[in-house]
Amino acid sequence: MAKLIRGLDDAALRDRVAQATALYFLDWSHPVSGMARERSAGAFGYDMLETVCTGGTGFGLLAQIVAAERGWRPRREILDRIERLVGFLEQADSFDGVFPHFMNGTTGRVQPFAPGDDGGDLVETAFLMLGLLGAAAFFPEEPAIVQRIEALYEAVNWAAHLREDGAVMWHHHPDRPWPPHALPIRGWNEAFPVFVLGAGSRSHPIPASSYHQSWAMAPAFRNGRGYGGTVLPLGPDWGGPLFLSQYPFLGIDPRGLRDAYADYGVQARAHALVNRHHCLTNPGGWTGYGPDCWGLTASDDPGGYVAHSPTDDTGTITPTAALGSFPFAPAEAMPVLRHLHDDLGERIWGEAGFIDAFCPTRDWVAESRLAIDQAPIVIGLENYRSGLLWRLVSGRPEIQRGLRALGFTAPYLVEPAIA
Repeated sequence: MAKLIRGLDDAALRDRVAQATALYFLDWSHPVSGMARERSAGAFGYDMLETVCTGGTGFGLLAQIVAAERGWRPRREILDRIERLVGFLEQADSFDGVFPHFMNGTTGRVQPFAPGDDGGDLVETAFLMLGLLGAAAFFPEEPAIVQRIEALYEAVNWAAHLREDGAVMWHHHPDRPWPPHALPIRGWNEAFPVFVLGAGSRSHPIPASSYHQSWAMAPAFRNGRGYGGTVLPLGPDWGGPLFLSQYPFLGIDPRGLRDAYADYGVQARAHALVNRHHCLTNPGGWTGYGPDCWGLTASDDPGGYVAHSPTDDTGTITPTAALGSFPFAPAEAMPVLRHLHDDLGERIWGEAGFIDAFCPTRDWVAESRLAIDQAPIVIGLENYRSGLLWRLVSGRPEIQRGLRALGFTAPYLVEPAIA
């Protein structure tokens, strides 16, 4: 069990938490495929040991890059893991190059995400590609693995998920029509990288019109309202769960990133501050909320799995919400990190860092850790410290092409070389 060491200075505590949290991927990824397991505990109708997740694997790749950069594991060990993972993906089930949400970690065969949903998941595939492209950028001295990663990216047929009206669909099986209940990907939400990566594809691109005329035209895309003195540029009322503005910017650098609709560094910080303001106001009177205990996002819950937000607040705090906000609101996040570790650690800290969530009002603590919640803690702390993942991913030509195609500007966008 990870030892609880109280009284560390702020920098040492951040390092301790990041290193422990990365163990979810370093020590508990699937032994055959190297993919990230969906969760560490809980009965959700699938085999916990064999079920691996596509998006969580992409996030986990970025977390393992941090482990190599910081010397927690040898660089060669992380490269070996990536080679094993790429070999697995080259043989695993995919649909027009789009990977399913869940797979069997030994066989690579699709596991249905829901009844009848056993095709490609474009959003999870985008998260996977961000992690793979980050790995390609981190290991430039290994051209063979870089080329194999680029081949996986170029095989993704983003256009296969285009509906006739130009909308981009989340799930698709090439042998079946769109289900009647299927909804397109429209913002603001975590799916933003789909459009960047899709627009950056040279083989199967998504047109910029799908971003501007579908994604950005959603009723809940523009916000512009003030909450506790903070104006929220984009998103639903009160911002929704924090992952909506965290997942897009695990690899894509929001600092100075602008388009016709928002400044995305402002968006990410505003969303965190609005979420915090709700918790400090605490209209539900939940136990424990305060400046050192805030953060609502999707996680396990006493009632199952809930996309916690100010408009769906069950009194459950999810550590990844505040800790994943470190790059955007460090002064507000640090008291939470200190409180979770030093004051509550006896109950919520252990192997692979903090548990997924806890609810003081109901004296409930999750049994689980989830890949998609653990990785953003490691990534957020590293991007706050050094901007490493932002530099690696945002410097990739695929990201640069996609952002330029969609009309973005950013300090890190470079002019393409003249062919």
